[in-house]
Amino acid sequence: MRVAVVILNWNGKALLEEFLPTVTQYSTEAEIYVADNASNDDSVSFVKSYFPEVKIIENKKNRGYAKGYNEALKHINTDIFCLLNSDVQVTKNWLAPVLELLKTYSNTAIIQPKILDYNRKQYFEYAGAAGGFIDKYGYPYCRGRIFDTIEEDHGQFNDTTEIFWASGACLFIRKKVFEELNGFDESFFAHMEEIDLCWRAKNKGYSIKYTGKSEVYHLGGATLKKANPKKTYLNFRNSLFTLCKNADGIVFGRVLVRLILDGIAGIKFLLELKPKHTLVILKAHFSFYKNLNKILLKRQSEKRSVKYYQRTSIVFDYFVNKKRYYDSL
Repeated sequence: MRVAVVILNWNGKALLEEFLPTVTQYSTEAEIYVADNASNDDSVSFVKSYFPEVKIIENKKNRGYAKGYNEALKHINTDIFCLLNSDVQVTKNWLAPVLELLKTYSNTAIIQPKILDYNRKQYFEYAGAAGGFIDKYGYPYCRGRIFDTIEEDHGQFNDTTEIFWASGACLFIRKKVFEELNGFDESFFAHMEEIDLCWRAKNKGYSIKYTGKSEVYHLGGATLKKANPKKTYLNFRNSLFTLCKNADGIVFGRVLVRLILDGIAGIKFLLELKPKHTLVILKAHFSFYKNLNKILLKRQSEKRSVKYYQRTSIVFDYFVNKKRYYDSL
């Protein structure tokens, strides 16, 4: 089973200097690629000079995470893609448990390892933690991270289990499944496109797993900081895209509730003196309305399932019932 580790890069020479050495050291059974998204720093020349064993794919423009990977992966012919952020430190033997699962379970299409915080290595990392889930209104959360509450790793998620979505920070996917799904939805640009991809895979009957036997450490926010309003915009907009495209049944009631909850979030940002975030939530809603016809056309072309998301509200559980940890849900 051939695997390619593919790192999407945009002006990330400093990150490649710090994190690429562990990837090359601990991934000897894989082909390693840097897919460069039209960087204007010297990332490409740096890799060519110091990591000649790493193959380089040069995209002509920076089209974000979704289209960047879609374009790059067309040039790679392996059984498994590992999509790895440029700010991830891998560990010894990180590939073996994942590849063993893919060999053992033919219907498992996507796998995520345990993702820990690079700066606080005893804690889970925000983007993925120990595997993702979603509630009935399209809010994502993780084992080990619900909203801004991040758990310490005590071995509570050292298992191998079914999850709903895998983090794009480190996501393994079978090449044939990625192609069957037509890759990422490029209208997302960045953020939550992996949740959309996983939901579409679930709707086609594929299994998605997490394994705590493989660990990586994610710096997080290296390309777009959490406090950046653009990140807020993409997360709110793309969450609406994902919910409307993929949820089963009559989805408009759930979308309406989600819009109301987003409005409450906007008020919260105002009270926190973050008016730019409130404005980008409004911008995200207008973008959703503008693209609604396209989203509905995509919805019509996809099969939907009824089984996989949490049927209660994670917002209600977290903010009203004060359930801060996954095991309390």
